[in-house]
Amino acid sequence: MAWVNLVTLCALLEYFAFGWLVGRARVKYGVRAPATSGHEIFDRYFRVQQNTLEVLIIFVPSLWIAAQYWNPVWMAAIGAVFLVGRLLYLRGYVSDPSARHIGFLLSAVPMVVLLGAGVIGAVRALFA
Repeated sequence: MAWVNLVTLCALLEYFAFGWLVGRARVKYGVRAPATSGHEIFDRYFRVQQNTLEVLIIFVPSLWIAAQYWNPVWMAAIGAVFLVGRLLYLRGYVSDPSARHIGFLLSAVPMVVLLGAGVIGAVRALFA
């Protein structure tokens, strides 16, 4: 489970870094708190952070539940793909929102796989 712990911590650190980037963009583009929009590039950073928050609620529990039923190293590897996907999503979305698709897919597919693995594992355990 150490790999699962590490991937979970990396996901949280990545989210923290995205928040830091939002703060930096807030200063750079003059978007004063509590405003959540005001400059197109700031808005993009903010949307990446918010979207990442929205998917973390699916990713983290799915990773942990799937790792209870399947090889934790493999589940952590799938989780690592999610982390790379989030970085690509950030790069794509900030440069041009229409360029976010690869990052989105590399984030969404691991979430679906982990969610499915957790459901299958739990159902199998019920009937074992």
